[in-house]
Formats: sequence, C-alpha cells, structure tokens
Amino acid sequence: MSIPVFKLLDGTTIPQLAFGTGTALYQKNVVEPVLAAIKANYTHIDAAQVYGNEDSVGDAIAQAGLPRDQLYVTTKVVKLDPGETVTQSIKGSLAKLKLDYVDLFLIHSPTGFEAPGRLEEVWQGLEEVKDKGLAKSIGVSNFRIKDFHRVLKIAKYKPVVNQIEFHPYVYKQLLPLLKFQEEHGILTESFGGLTPVTKKPDGPLSPVLKELAKKIGGTEVQVLLKWQEQKGIVDVTTTTKVERLNEYLGAYSLPNLSDADIKAIDDAGAKLHSRHFARHMDEL
Repeated sequence: MSIPVFKLLDGTTIPQLAFGTGTALYQKNVVEPVLAAIKANYTHIDAAQVYGNEDSVGDAIAQAGLPRDQLYVTTKVVKLDPGETVTQSIKGSLAKLKLDYVDLFLIHSPTGFEAPGRLEEVWQGLEEVKDKGLAKSIGVSNFRIKDFHRVLKIAKYKPVVNQIEFHPYVYKQLLPLLKFQEEHGILTESFGGLTPVTKKPDGPLSPVLKELAKKIGGTEVQVLLKWQEQKGIVDVTTTTKVERLNEYLGAYSLPNLSDADIKAIDDAGAKLHSRHFARHMDEL
C-alpha cells in the first residue's frame, strides 16, 4: 500500500510518512540510510541545517537519480549568522542539498528568535523565500500558541505545518495547541513518535500496545504509526535498519484501529507525561 498524502492549506500535498535525518543520524554521513529509504519507496526526506548532514542528504538524492518532482524534501533554519538573511540561509542549504528548491522550509524553533520583533522578521524572511520559489511551502517547528500569535499577526502566509514531538505521552498536554492549529488549518508533523516503545517501554501504554498489536496482526511500533496516521499527523521517523523501514511501511497494509482502540491509547498515554525534546513546549 502506498504512503497517503495530506493536503496543506496552501494547496500543496505532503506524504504522510517521512524519513528523518536527525536523532541517531545527527552529524553523520547519511548517504546510505537515505538511499535505503528512497529505495524502500520513501519519497519524503526530512532534513535540517542543525543536523549537520545536508550535504550527504544531497549526495544521496543525487545518487538516487529520481526526477525532482518525485521527492518531497524538507529542511529547517535554526539560527542566522550576524547580518545573514533567511534567503542567504536557504541558499546555503540548497547548495548542500544540490537542489533548486525545497518543498518545505521550517523555522526549526522559536527559541533562537525570541528577541522583540525577531521572530516576526524571520517569518517574513520565509515568506520572501516562498515568493522567490526557493521553497514551495513554509512552516514552523516546536511552536507554542504564543509563538503562533506573534507570527500570525504579521503573516502574509500562514505556516502550513508545525513539527513537534508527538506521541501518546504528550498528547493530552498538546490538546490546546492541536485545537489552535486545527482552527487555523495548520497540519501537525510528528517527531519522536515511537517514544512509548523506544524510550518508555515499561510505561502504562505498553500493555495496550501489545494487545492492539495482536488484534491487528502487527507490531507495537505499527500500532503507534496507525494511531498517528488516524490522528491526521505527518510522521517523521528514522532508522539505520532496512527491516525497520519495511516495518514502518507495513503499517499501511494493516487494518485501521477502531475508535475504542484509539481511545484506549489516548487514555493510557494520559497516565504519563514524558517529553524528550524541546522542553520549552511544556509551556504552550
């Protein structure tokens, strides 16, 4: 089964599953894992300046040899050097990625741009990047409601996505943010989505995931992927193992979770708050 695509508020579409080049791949040469992902039919590659490997992401994309319109590529700006513009920043990324444009360009975090007027200025820089055709879509990552308020007051274009840590152990705390984003048509992207399996395997969710995995004939990881898909979330995952790539893709061939199954995951997740990234997100 192919990876679903979601429509963004600017009219473009985004593949629901992405191969991420951060976390375990941070500062590493990612040619082999990115090529493996593309070979396994991942068409969405999630990169970032701070990961320190845009150049090898670009090498992998070049070696894959696919037509540009068959890949969806994201990168992110986390800071600007003194006097550097957002346009200059993305041009540096594009040179490393060996691309003329990215499909999605994000502010990686608001925390680097908190000075009065700075976040607004940077967002206007992203809008210029979009107008110049260097990014088809623009969005944000690790944004709280108060960060959105700052940007939306001056925005010509709304952010199309907010990429955040998203899994059942933060879901309850995120509900006000998710409601705000839904009201504005802003899609949620997830990173760290497998945390209940990878970092908290002894948490209150574990027995629920085990039971549901048996029910749908899959793995606990696939249950979490189904949960995110059915929540309408774009899922950024990563791995260095081909068998994991195939496990993630295999989630799409499994039956959907029932409403009761999803509620069981929500309820078990609400029993523990466990965040591993971007601690500022605990203050929405």
